[in-house]
Order: sequence, then C-alpha cells, then structure tokens
Amino acid sequence: MKRTAGVIFRTIILLLVGVMIGQVLNKDFAARNLGFSFVSNSKIAKVLQLVDRNYVDSVNIDSIEGVSVNNLLQNLDPHSLYLPQQQAQSINERLDGGFNGIGIEYQLLRDTLIITQVYAGGPAEKAGLLVGSKVINVDDKKFSGSKLTASRINGVFRGEKDAEIKLSVVPPLSKDLKILMVKRGHVDLSSVDAVYMADANTGYIKISKFSATTDLDFRKALTALKVDGMNKLLLDLRGNGGGYLNAATSLADEFLADGKLIVYTKGIHEPRTDYFATDSGMFQKGKLTVLIDEYSASASEILAGALQDLDRATIVGRRSFGKGLVQQQFAFDDGSAVNLTVARYYTPSGRSIQKSYKNGVDSYRNELAQRMQKGELFSEQSNLNDSVFKGTPSFHTSSGRKVFSGGGIMPDVFVPADTSKFTPLIQDLSQQQLFTAYVVDRQQQLLKKYPTEAEFLTQYAVSNDEVDKFILYASQTIKEMDSHEVQISREPIKTILKAQAARFKWGDNAYFKVINTDDVTFKKGLEQ
Repeated sequence: MKRTAGVIFRTIILLLVGVMIGQVLNKDFAARNLGFSFVSNSKIAKVLQLVDRNYVDSVNIDSIEGVSVNNLLQNLDPHSLYLPQQQAQSINERLDGGFNGIGIEYQLLRDTLIITQVYAGGPAEKAGLLVGSKVINVDDKKFSGSKLTASRINGVFRGEKDAEIKLSVVPPLSKDLKILMVKRGHVDLSSVDAVYMADANTGYIKISKFSATTDLDFRKALTALKVDGMNKLLLDLRGNGGGYLNAATSLADEFLADGKLIVYTKGIHEPRTDYFATDSGMFQKGKLTVLIDEYSASASEILAGALQDLDRATIVGRRSFGKGLVQQQFAFDDGSAVNLTVARYYTPSGRSIQKSYKNGVDSYRNELAQRMQKGELFSEQSNLNDSVFKGTPSFHTSSGRKVFSGGGIMPDVFVPADTSKFTPLIQDLSQQQLFTAYVVDRQQQLLKKYPTEAEFLTQYAVSNDEVDKFILYASQTIKEMDSHEVQISREPIKTILKAQAARFKWGDNAYFKVINTDDVTFKKGLEQ
C-alpha cells in the first residue's frame, strides 16, 4: 500500500529527493554479508557518551547520532547517507518487489481515507474492496474523522502477514455501510507501470524502478506485446531514479548479444568487476528506442549508456541526472542503515557519467534547477555548451559516434521540455492531489457511463466547461490562482483530468495511454 498523488508532473526538488534518497542500492554489493563496527574509543563515540551522561537537558541520542552520521557521510558525496529505520525499510521493500499489507493506494479527503487503487490479486481485491470506497471504521473503532496520518494508516494496513482487519466501508456511489474482513498478505510491486501497443508495430513499456523483479516483470510484458504483433519497442525510463545494479544489467542483457560488455565498476577497495551480456536476451534484434529525462538516474543511466555506447538503441529525450556512483548498504541492529558509496560505474566505452559534486551537497541538489535557469531543458546546444562537458575526454560508440561523459547521458535525439506542463499552477494542483480529489468527488458518476476502457479513451473528452468546474473546485484549496497560468494550463489540465479518471477506474495502463497522447517525447520516440 502506498500513498500517491498519481501525477507525472512533480516539482524539481521533490523528484531530486527521490533520486538522491530512494534509488541508491546495489543488489550485488548489498547481498554480501560484510560485518563492520566503529572503534569504541573514537571521538564521535566519546562525544555522544558525554552528551548522554552530562548534558544539561534530556536529549534523544539516537536522533543526534543519526544526524551526526548523515552529516559525516554527506561530506563525502551526495549519495552516501544515513537512513532511519522506517526509510530504510520503505526503500528496501520497494526495491525487493513487495511487502506485507492489503494492496491499496489511497487519498485522504476531509479526514477520510478513500481507496484510489486496489492491486490486482492482492488481499484487498480478494476481500471485495472497491476503488472509491470510504473507510469509516477499522476493527470497530472510529477511523474516518480521527485525525488520520500516513504513519497511523501504515500501522493499520501494513504489518504481520495473515492478520485479519475488519473494515467498515461505504462503497462507491453508495450510502450504505458494508463490513469486509481483509487478511494481510504479501503484496507484489511491479517495476512495470504500463505496457501496451502504441501503434500497430510498436510496443510501449514504462519501467519505474530497477528492483529485484524488474527483469521478470519486463519479460512478462514483452511476451504479451509479442503476442500482439510487436516488432519495435519504446522503453520509457523517464523519471526512473534507478535501483539495483544487477537489475539494470539483467535488463540490458535482454537487448544485447552474447559477450557484450554492459558496464564495469571499480573503487579503491573494490576491484574492477565487468558485467557481460549472455545469449538469453528476448529482444536482441528488434528496433529499440529509449526515452530518458533529467530524472532518469543511476541504473537507468547504466542501461541507457550501454545501449548508446553499443549502438543498440536510439536515446530520445533530455540529458539524464548524472549519477555514476554505486552504494552498498550496511544495516544496523535497530533497522536503520548507511548507504555508502563504494565504487563508480563506467559504460562500455569507459565513460563515467557522474556529475561533479566538488561544490558541495547544496550545489549538487540545485543542479537540476540550474539546468532550467540556463535553458538546458529547452535547447540541445545549451546542454553541449555546459561546463560539465568542456574539457572532458572524448568517448565514442562502437560505430564511432562521439558521446559525452561527466554529466549524465546526452540523448541522440533531444526533445525540449514542454513549459505548459510545468507551470507553478500545475505543480500546485498535483502536490495538493486535487486532480484525484476531483475524480473522487465529482467524476465517479461520469465514469459509470463508460463500460470499457476503450470506450472511455475514444469517446470522452474533457470540455472547457469541465475545466472551469475543476478550477472552481480547486480554488477552495488554492485560494489565489494567476489567470494567465490558468489560461496556459487549460490543455494540460484536460489531459491530466482525463488521465486521472482513467487511472481511477482502469489503472496505470489507461493513465499512460492518455498522458502519452499529449506527450512530445513519446511522439518523437515513435518516429525513430
């Protein structure tokens, strides 16, 4: 179960945090059972002991210890960091491909939990819980209107496997209370957000992360597309912050011939390790296009870099994030952990795509915002003129094409960002979850008119009148809206409203079918 705004358009800072914190594990390194300990007479240990025993006020030593460790690590590089127990658990569950829970997504509206997604095959679906249901009571105790928090909700729905939860819910478009018994179980988290035929010959697969199940998820998706007649693949890695290194190499193996070097890693304490393709790939011959953007990082860049260096795919979009460091996770007894950078990775041509962090963590975190200010999201030449590429060694693909190092993967085909989709108003509406709230409050009756996804996608269009109603609805939360922003945001608002309605009833596939119809990068990818 995860809480989601269900939106593509997020702010730069929120996405940067996701790249920095949520996607830094390396399965190969993390799998090793390496013990470690701090020297008991170190200055850090002594100072903490002094504070604990002698400080004038009571203090939370665990909290101070975590902050101290994190500050130390952040002085090394931006991706070495301390993870509190809950954060470490959340990251590991996401990348391990599942957790114990009931399998829902939700939104809080007026202090009431409303189900916005029910995972196929999960405990909630098996119990008959429907999208749009309002959860009123849990185990005969008041739940709705009880000052709900994300922490409390997680405590209720996640936890011990096979434990039963009694839910009193009001089903969608109903006023009657219904009792459901839901037994917690393992909930699978797929790496594949969407898979469908984009046209008669082209299959589309969007991968959101590189987890323990990514290759299996991909092979299932690819098999389904081949049945539908696919001979060309559009692989969407936009917004994918990475994950396990060996998940990236396994996916690269699906496209590359036996013996091809995919990536290599090395560090002072880590000898060079080479990762090669095998002869087991399911798509070694077909035409391949990969979509990336400034939020494609780490494992995404390993895959895109290998396919670019080996001339196996056309890379379309904008310059990727620029993370070429490999982390190993060291766990503490209390469930917290340290992610420590232990190696760098290099693409087959020998290039490192790690952007500089010599000016400190704050400068590093602001780098994406600086790209926008310098116009790099809107001009290919602005990217090439950037100092990150000046003075760096020259690298070339297998066929001799020049490629760049030192600041992410530069695409073969540049697509500028669409500014109309990134207005402050769009970002505010998304952050406040107002698109999904509007679907829940105002569009459920509308969705009843369309029995199938295909009918909804082909027959329904958001009218100007509907946009006006949505803006009026949103103004109850966002009190001041710039009239010019409202005007230039009207078309993107139409697309997002339709996409969120489609997702509410038919899931992520339907959502991306709508979003991609108005997506310039997607359309450019289809042309390759």
